[in-house]
Amino acid sequence: MNIDIPKDWQDVIGDEFKQDYFKRLEAFVEEERQKLPDAIFPPEKDVFSAFRLTPYDEVSVLLLGQDPYIGKNQAHGLCFSVLPNVPVPPSLRNMYKELKEDLGCSIPNNGYLVDWAKQGMLMLNTVLTVREGEAFSHKGKGWEIFTDAVIKKVNEKTSPVVFLLWGNAAQKKISFIDTSRHVIVKGAHPSPLSAKLFFGSRPFSKVNQALKDLGKPEIDWQIRNL
Repeated sequence: MNIDIPKDWQDVIGDEFKQDYFKRLEAFVEEERQKLPDAIFPPEKDVFSAFRLTPYDEVSVLLLGQDPYIGKNQAHGLCFSVLPNVPVPPSLRNMYKELKEDLGCSIPNNGYLVDWAKQGMLMLNTVLTVREGEAFSHKGKGWEIFTDAVIKKVNEKTSPVVFLLWGNAAQKKISFIDTSRHVIVKGAHPSPLSAKLFFGSRPFSKVNQALKDLGKPEIDWQIRNL
């Protein structure tokens, strides 16, 4: 596995890469890529892109997803985001609808969310790779240990962070978070299965209000048309 992580993150989580669990995980992912060279997502170069786009010191929001998208040319290492020129998936469509209701953002023609990551939002999935067409196929192989370590390191930041946690799986991570220092915005997941509860929850304005209260820059949630 090509562990392409900038020095600031290496300094914080580099020890994880030396652990036995991570070596087993690496061997598993490499074997999967050898067996199915075009069917493990995201491509190797994109697995750690969330860390390259959002420096550790700049993390002001952590958005937690679950699994990368399972369709070709979708996943590129940021939770909920897809590459340009790829149809917007259902969960993200629901996020855009709520953004329009919540903050008046217009619905863009793409699902490429890199602009959020560049504003200090760490867009982390709990599992960073997947087999084409098979959701959760790389679950329980070690990624969760790694991403839990990342969440704990973000929790250690002296500067407060807003954790945006949708759905039960993400909310299980609250035990890693010092809620006396950090802010948690939680609610239903935007997937079609729980969209009724997601709509009207106004998570985006809640995040911005929390950032404002902390004296930090708010997120400009408007994704530009491409």
